[in-house]
Amino acid sequence: MRRQAAGWFAQDVPVAEVARRLRVSQTAVYGWRWRWRWRAEGEAGLASKGPSGSRCRLDAGRLRRLADVLDEGPAAHGFGEDQRWTLARVSDLIARMFRTRYTLRGTSYLLHRIGWSVQVPAHRPVERDEEAVATWRREVWPAGRR
Repeated sequence: MRRQAAGWFAQDVPVAEVARRLRVSQTAVYGWRWRWRWRAEGEAGLASKGPSGSRCRLDAGRLRRLADVLDEGPAAHGFGEDQRWTLARVSDLIARMFRTRYTLRGTSYLLHRIGWSVQVPAHRPVERDEEAVATWRREVWPAGRR
């Protein structure tokens, strides 16, 4: 995209037209200072500098340790009998283990990085009778659909 912009800048295409052709706002073209960098450094000035996100504060070994600890379950680490990891619990665990604080969003990104995904548990009443539900689905539900 930036290579195309460099070509259009060389042809003196107005910023508004460059933005329209690239399907970005004029502010994007100005805000990223494409034209200014192109004039100062040529096409090389428009090359990507890489991802702007921050690096992970936990190295590969710590990530493996975290994954192993998470596999042990929350109860093994003092979070009671409820066997669900929440972002707050994982964030607290990371702070205790590695003395590094993560926001809940950062914790979510970290969990995705190690292969964990968000799971929403199915809340079912304790008194639910699975056999009665199966019978209802088999006999009553089809009769109501007619």
